[in-house]
Parts: sequence; C-alpha cells; structure tokens
Amino acid sequence: MSKPVVAIVGRPNVGKSTLFNALAGEKIAIVKDTPGVTRDRIYAEVNWLDKEFTLIDTGGIEPDSRDVILSQMREQAQIAIDTADVILFMTDVKQGLVDSDSKVADMLRRSHKPVILVVNKVDNFNKMMPDVYEFYNLGIGDPVPISASERIGIGDMLDKVLAYFPEGAGQEEEDDRPRVAIVGKPNVGKSSIINRLIGKDRVIVSDIAGTTRDAIDTEVVHNGKEYVFIDTAGLRRKNKIKEELERYSIIRTVTAVERADVVLVVIDAAEGVTEQDAKIAGIAHERGKGVIIVVNKWDAIEKNDKTTREYEHQIRMVLSFLPYAEIMYVSALTGQRLPKLFDMIDTVIENQTLRVATGVLNEIMTEAVAMQQPPSDKGKRLKLYYITQVAVKPPTFVIFVNDKELMHFSYTRYLENKIREAFGFRGTSLKFFIRERKEKDK
Repeated sequence: MSKPVVAIVGRPNVGKSTLFNALAGEKIAIVKDTPGVTRDRIYAEVNWLDKEFTLIDTGGIEPDSRDVILSQMREQAQIAIDTADVILFMTDVKQGLVDSDSKVADMLRRSHKPVILVVNKVDNFNKMMPDVYEFYNLGIGDPVPISASERIGIGDMLDKVLAYFPEGAGQEEEDDRPRVAIVGKPNVGKSSIINRLIGKDRVIVSDIAGTTRDAIDTEVVHNGKEYVFIDTAGLRRKNKIKEELERYSIIRTVTAVERADVVLVVIDAAEGVTEQDAKIAGIAHERGKGVIIVVNKWDAIEKNDKTTREYEHQIRMVLSFLPYAEIMYVSALTGQRLPKLFDMIDTVIENQTLRVATGVLNEIMTEAVAMQQPPSDKGKRLKLYYITQVAVKPPTFVIFVNDKELMHFSYTRYLENKIREAFGFRGTSLKFFIRERKEKDK
C-alpha cells in the first residue's frame, strides 16, 4: 500500500505554508503576507509516530474569484483534494469565520474525504478558545486549535490525521508484478503509449493538455508476463496558461512514482527535453527508482545520421543527474519500438534487484584505490576499510572509512563508476552511505 497523502487546504493567508514548513522541518514553501504567494502545490515526506505520509501544500482557495492566478490555484487545490486520503482544512482565528470558509467547507464536503478542521493562529489557548468555538458553525466537525508559527497543538492534530489512515498504510503491497509509472508533462503521449500497449482506448486521449483526470492502473500482459502501468494525471483544462499548467503534474507524479518499480519519463520529441521534464525526472531519481527516458513522437522528427546522437547529448545535458537512465525513441502513433519497452523494463528491474557479493565489491574497491589515491586534508588521508551492499531497489552500499569528512562526493562518484563498469546497473541509481570506523576496530 502506498503512503497516505495529506493535503492542507484553505483560503489564502491562513497559514498553510507555515504549517507545511513546521511539519516538513525546513522552509520549502514561500511564506508571505500577500494572499496567493504559494502558487505551486509543494510536497514533502513527513514522519509522525513511525507513520510516514506525503504532505501537500496548496495555493489558497478563493471560491468565487475570477482572477486568473487564483482560479488556477483553486484548480490545483482541487487536484490535491482528489488525491488526498485526509484533508487538513485550515482557518484563521484572528480573521474569524468568513464567507469564503463556508464555501471551502462545502467544496470539501462534496469530496467525501475525511476532513480535519484546523483553526490556526491560536497563540493563547486560554484566551482564544471562545473564538475557536465559532468555527463549529461550519458543520464540518470539531475544530482543532493550533499555532503553526509557535508549534502549539500540532501533535494533537497529527494524532487525528493518523487515526484516518487505513490499516497497513505505507506498507509494501503483496504484489510481485512489475509496477511501471508513466510520468511526464501533460500532452506528451503518456495515455497514448498505454493504449497502444494494450491495443484499446482505455484511457481518455485528447489534444487538450491534461485530459487524464485520475491516475489509472492498467494491467498489461506481454509474452505471458503481467505488468501494472500507472498513468499519471494532468488536469482537465480548456484554457492553457503554460507556466501554471506545467506545475500541475507534480503531486500526481509523486504518488505514482512512490508505488512504482520503474518510471518511464515521457518526453515530446518535437518539443525536446525541458526544465519541467527535469523536475519530474528528479522525483524518480530522489526516490531511487529505475528510470527509462522515453522520447515519444519520434516519427514526427526529420532525421539524419546525427539526429539520435545530438538528441541524446541534449537529454544528458538537461538530465545530467541521470547518467544511468536508459533512453528509448518510440512512437505511440505508429507503435515504433514500443514492444521493446518491456525488455528494457525487465532489464532495469533486474538491475534494481541485483546483489553483488561483498568479496567482489572489496576487490573492486581495492583496485580503484590503487588506481586513484583517496583524497587527503591537512596531512590526513582518507582510508577505505570495507564496502558491503545492504539493500536493493535501489542497490545500496555502505563504505566504512577512517574519517567521513574526507570522503569527498567526487571520490564516491569515482567508486560508483568503477562498480558500474563491473556490473552495469543500467537504468538504476545507486545509493552510498559512508560510515566511520576507528582503525583499531577495522
């Protein structure tokens, strides 16, 4: 079962971003007194009492606003509501109950999701509780008083959140079928690829960017083997405002990637690789998933003998943090190379679960150290004692050294390259943890 998703919603300037930053432990969301400063939905992983969940911060909801940006934010918030398992509905005790709060409450009631009514800016519980009781008039449950800026009452609020999580939330599903998330910007052909693979129009496809509303799981059988494809949603939109539109896919991407073994990052060949593609691919990279870059609409590109090489160079430049990712050039329209996707997915999963014997790893490390001496600082040289693999999905290694401060990032990358030279690990990231060990404990 994937991690539960908790969305913070409410009208602008009630303190959603302040609460988000308090729970995320760092200033990720912009906090300003101007309503509507948080334009993106921003996500973070949160742990409370050993339960993990994904937290979404949304732009403020102005139910009746005709302002273009505020109406975009309302749509973003609706996506967050659709995606969430639990909703934190924030209000502001100092502004009191306003008409917009009632309209947001109506919107949340229609979602049929568990809603926790949070009354923020209650800096003094003794003095301000009578003002909190006013919020019972929303008819959406007991108000939970907190002060996000002073970190008061947050624990009680999180206890209520956890009570709504289903049994076993966040635990792995008992399903060994390969799970493949198809991610990318709206209108790059994600749904068309799935339709071509299964041979029928199961997913809505239209030239309006983002017509796929919900993430859809599709079972595909290839050569007798079952795969589960997770198609990520955009947003049903008629008017295109590109800068805003490009932000919509992020939270759906996070929840789909979380459940996947391999992520297909779909790029529009005609448009080329963009900064937004890099953001989406970065989510898969951060979570240690297998990654295949799928360049769709390749049939629409005029080619010469240098086209593929030049295109790959551009992808490697923009996605420089994914040197291990495989690249495939396909066409959902003609079916070009799509059957080969399955072979590539199988290869990447095999590499994600590959284990290397400790003895072999230490031979590679010893040889690497002999070829390039470890760095030193102020007369003290880094010594590498031992390396072992501790996990798969992604393959994860622990290196024991005399002083981890001396273990420069570039030397870790050098060792990673040596391991890849020996074993490939195509399509998967590798994780390294550096641990100190005293010489006498070696």
